[in-house]
Amino acid sequence: MGSEMTFYENLSQRGVSRRDFLKFCGSTAAVLGLSSTFVPTLASKIAGAAESGLTPAIWATGGKCTGCLESTLQATYPNVADIVLDLLTLNYSAASMATGKYAGEAKKGVYEGDRPFIMIYEGAIMTGLGGNTLVNADKTTSLDDLEHVMHSPNLKAIIAMGQCAVDGGWTRAFPNPAGGMGIKYYLEQEGLDHVPVVNLPGCPASPEELTAVVVQALLLGSDGTLETGIQAVAADLDRLNRPKYLYNATIHDSCPRRGHFENGEFVHRYGSDAEKKNWCVYPMGCKGPQTYRRCPMMRWNDAQSWCVESGGICIGCATWNWVDNNAPFKGRHRRVGANNILPGVWKGGINPIGTAAALTGVVAAALVAHGFGMKAAGRCGKNATLKTEEMKEYDRKRLKKQGGA
Repeated sequence: MGSEMTFYENLSQRGVSRRDFLKFCGSTAAVLGLSSTFVPTLASKIAGAAESGLTPAIWATGGKCTGCLESTLQATYPNVADIVLDLLTLNYSAASMATGKYAGEAKKGVYEGDRPFIMIYEGAIMTGLGGNTLVNADKTTSLDDLEHVMHSPNLKAIIAMGQCAVDGGWTRAFPNPAGGMGIKYYLEQEGLDHVPVVNLPGCPASPEELTAVVVQALLLGSDGTLETGIQAVAADLDRLNRPKYLYNATIHDSCPRRGHFENGEFVHRYGSDAEKKNWCVYPMGCKGPQTYRRCPMMRWNDAQSWCVESGGICIGCATWNWVDNNAPFKGRHRRVGANNILPGVWKGGINPIGTAAALTGVVAAALVAHGFGMKAAGRCGKNATLKTEEMKEYDRKRLKKQGGA
């Protein structure tokens, strides 16, 4: 009990009450799919772990906008900086600490040390110009940093924080001159995929998602060690290396506007009465039905709101190659990219660009043949007997009611 009181006193000095801490444990247990009866046990485990010794961590960085780091450091419920970082000793963070000699020594002390550690990687792997599209102050590249860390026998897991770390994100958007890609795909290419990679997609990733993985890895192993904790995390990943309990349902499944979708009540124009009534925004380009994430439950800004609830649409920022595939965001899907959709898919010398081009040629030829057949049958052209409409009659009526053309 004494150690727990010390832990709570420590949190109190940082402005986190016991009630806040238990609320954090409750939300973390819910994200992990644990019963509310597990909350006291989880609180005790966290308090005990914080007193018994911290696990070293490196927050490494690639090509990014720092959005994931900002999202994490500015969170208050859960207060990641105050609670999760009581479990991890963040010896090095490329974006949030001063660079230079001492920062480099701190990082080196972790991967050359004798204690198991975790690497949180934010941003895309920048491979362009031999890695020289992202150069450190000491003239080394981010690829050099990664190679040093990956050869450490004490690295136990990598958490790919955010969409850029998962698949390159917006950093690898076409034409991708800097050669941005996700960390798992890069490690597979280089034969360095001996360490589990946990993907947390999204732009940005949520601090609750990071918290859940860290707690699971550090506290819920069968014998309480980091090694068994990582094994438990790795055993619960889906085929895209995402934790199943975080990405097992689409945003559409739990969207508060889902009822309007089922009733056929849609927004076709911003500023309309339908928008004021918070009807479903799917016709405006919402990607919620295609996006696996828990945004409606986790929310943002102290759980006050999230994209759709604030009146916007889901742009599918947790889907693979989301910038290229989902743009323009205000509109339904227009194209699906074939290049590097999944990390590690294109192996054995398969050229995705050539494959896509060949398939495009086959489809184009089929469409031309289909067009000649349609014309011969009298189904198109000026003598066509079959009338078509530019949009569904249902959609036309809705748009007209909302003041559209």
